[in-house]
Amino acid sequence: MGTLRPGFIDMPIEALTREEWEALCDGCGQCCRHKVEDEDTGRVWPTNVGCRLLDLKTAQCKDYRNRRKYVPDCVQLTPALAGSLNWLPATCAYRRRADGKPLPEWHYLLSGDREAVHRAGVGVRGKLLHEDLAGPIENHIVWDEAYDD
Repeated sequence: MGTLRPGFIDMPIEALTREEWEALCDGCGQCCRHKVEDEDTGRVWPTNVGCRLLDLKTAQCKDYRNRRKYVPDCVQLTPALAGSLNWLPATCAYRRRADGKPLPEWHYLLSGDREAVHRAGVGVRGKLLHEDLAGPIENHIVWDEAYDD
């Protein structure tokens, strides 16, 4: 493991090393939540259904390194993509930094506490169903203010 540069969280995302970029992930699990896009408006609605690789108790991917082998449409979040993905919630550290916004105070890089994301209500831990049990995804749309911007 390399070294994270002091102040990297405030640097332009294009200047970050891969390790620094990956360190921005707050562990919320929102990107592993299934979403539905309204064909008429383009609005993205979150569901209460998680990806088959999402551990619903930890909100972490069960096989992050090999996830695209099992979930081919899993998006590789990059600095170039982060600002253009309308399905990332407003709370997402990648999206916030792509938009030039600071990390929220509960982010573990500021608070020193990886559980703060869940206490803040941002994490999906304990909030989702497994996709194999859900049935039609359209029946699981939920309102979430993080997606309402």
